[in-house]
Amino acid sequence: MFATPVPARLSPPRLRHLALRSAMMLGVLGVATAAATARAEPSPTLDRVSISVGAFSADPRINIGADTQFGRIDAPESKQSHTTIPRVKADLLIGDRHGLAFDYYRYDKSYTPSLTGETIINGQPVTGTATANADLKLDLAKLAYKWWLGSGNDTFGIGLGAAYYHANLNGTATGIVNGETATARDSIGEHAFAPLLEVGWRHAFTPDLRMYAEASGIKKNGGRINGHIYGGNVGVEWFPFKNIGFVADYGISKIKLHRDSERDADLNIRLTGPSAYVKVRF
Repeated sequence: MFATPVPARLSPPRLRHLALRSAMMLGVLGVATAAATARAEPSPTLDRVSISVGAFSADPRINIGADTQFGRIDAPESKQSHTTIPRVKADLLIGDRHGLAFDYYRYDKSYTPSLTGETIINGQPVTGTATANADLKLDLAKLAYKWWLGSGNDTFGIGLGAAYYHANLNGTATGIVNGETATARDSIGEHAFAPLLEVGWRHAFTPDLRMYAEASGIKKNGGRINGHIYGGNVGVEWFPFKNIGFVADYGISKIKLHRDSERDADLNIRLTGPSAYVKVRF
């Protein structure tokens, strides 16, 4: 999962720009598509163009194992404090049964594991166990082409696409070397693209009150990094205004990645909790 920084990789700020640019592109394409498809109306479960901005209120559980320049991090599963994760979604309907879906979120929180094994700081062995003040960052962006089946108030969707994920762990280790306190810094990270599969179901009680259930899977095999990311959620959409509504759902994401090289690393994260969005549709 982790590797030394690569100059050509997308940094988190650039990923945020990518999310905004993708949402804007979907909006522009949606206006053109809506003008060009003045034929039968799609199912009331679907919108021609929609953009959702909100947050995932997650209850994270984290397990990390990584080789660093100052030793091995092998921390048992820890339950971190409740955290809020920003999230952006966008959907574009092409015709009446096809579309594009974009989803992006970022986890960025502090992490304080203990260092075990033969810990080395500034080239010298540590007496006892060292500690680290670290920052864990995880970016996940997904883009899928969707095909919607069914009509009326119920539709079923199948999506194929790609996901980009970027994980980074950096921090400062502190320990006792030759009777004195010593410190050192290190940063390890990894990024990769992987195939994506999505399935979903949507039901419209009315055009302004709908519910949905969706699940996705990302699987990466081969190369120096492999693993999987699974997720699913169930939610409700309510539009008190014609083009502006509110979305609430409950979801879970399970992330398990492994990097196999001279500096092995493992990352296991489970995020569960509710999400809330403001949704704009056109």
